Amino acid sequence: MTSRSFRYLLALFAVFLAGCATLLGPRQVEVPLATLEKALASRFPFNNRLLELLDITISNPRVTLQPETNRILTNLDAVIAPPFVNRSFKGSFAISGNLRFDPSRSALVLAEPRVETVNVDGLDNRYGSQIGKIGSLLAEQVLKDMPLYTFRPEDLRYGGTDYLLSKITTRPNGLVVTFEPVK
Repeated sequence: MTSRSFRYLLALFAVFLAGCATLLGPRQVEVPLATLEKALASRFPFNNRLLELLDITISNPRVTLQPETNRILTNLDAVIAPPFVNRSFKGSFAISGNLRFDPSRSALVLAEPRVETVNVDGLDNRYGSQIGKIGSLLAEQVLKDMPLYTFRPEDLRYGGTDYLLSKITTRPNGLVVTFEPVK
């Protein structure tokens, strides 16, 4: 076989392999709700003194997926204790967020956290907006860009083909993440 024929066959083989990659089509990875809950639970309890005015402990995250808005909702228990008062307040926060893919970490992370509800037992309603602002600060500090699921290398490469995340679908019992082959 001549050198020219060998190069021709090698080029045909490369074109064949590239064609096979597109034939493989999209791949899907399912991420169960329990896996997301476990990832969040590993980050709590969270203790912080906010603005030197409040000691806050957040614990017991509970995750709900919202297919209708393609968001994730996290309910958290909270204990708020002003250091200058000999009393603490118990309550809860509900924080939602979008999911996005962070390629540098090969992970799904929580983006754009937003406080949905704030309930604090024994606290006058007129303080609700201030507590809501505290919840927003906490959401940014605690949950923003928190990795919820890290993909394995074989999720991003299959059959010699690299894959890129193209879609995240939220279902009541988990996520379905779709990857498309890189062409």
